[in-house]
Amino acid sequence: MDFYHADQHINNTLKYLIFDCKFTTYQNLDQLNKRDVNFITIRQRSQSLIKHIETIDADQWKKIEVEKAKGTRLVYAYEETTKLKDYEGDVRQVFIKGQNKMRPAILITNDFDITLKQLIRKYSRRWLVKTETSEQIDFFHLNRNSSGIVIKVDFDLTMTILAHNLLKLFCKDMDAYANCNAETLYDKFISAPGEISISDNKILVALKKRKELPCLMDSLKKSEILPISWLQDFHLNFSVNSST
Repeated sequence: MDFYHADQHINNTLKYLIFDCKFTTYQNLDQLNKRDVNFITIRQRSQSLIKHIETIDADQWKKIEVEKAKGTRLVYAYEETTKLKDYEGDVRQVFIKGQNKMRPAILITNDFDITLKQLIRKYSRRWLVKTETSEQIDFFHLNRNSSGIVIKVDFDLTMTILAHNLLKLFCKDMDAYANCNAETLYDKFISAPGEISISDNKILVALKKRKELPCLMDSLKKSEILPISWLQDFHLNFSVNSST
């Protein structure tokens, strides 16, 4: 917040923050509330909170459908108001659990206006962003820039996000693989052996037979009718290699 408000050239219209529980303290949450900034964050579990959750009757939990990387999932939620140390007033506290035995997550917020479903869905989008960021770090090595020069770091960041988005666009029409992570997509489709031959106006790529090849060939048919400007308007054609 101090960094945000330090810039006098921006319009200070920050109204909502969604972040991890390790990002700040209850005292800072109180400061956000006094500045009329709504927040949603995860509260760390304690033994007393876990025992409290265990006392909640089963019929008090509400069913909520939330987004996830592969469609939606059903969770159970219970909400109440509570007090926090170094925080003036009440906060809204929500316990969320799945259908398995995993320990419930605990959300706290000063937003009392949105519905319970809206609140959980709003925070669940952060989980989706976190998943995407983790993928960019683990597979594309986003945190391993090759230079300390700022312009090079910016270039690395741009190219990493571009590569990630292109990979997602590449598989979005493949129903069976549309929600696979980057590493799986690379292993199944990109890291595929083949033979390349070039004629006067055509580049032919003969791909080695493999289980995912029929799905890949259906997806690649669209590219065969389009000339590629940066390849001197060559057409790129794909076929199945007759040999293994």
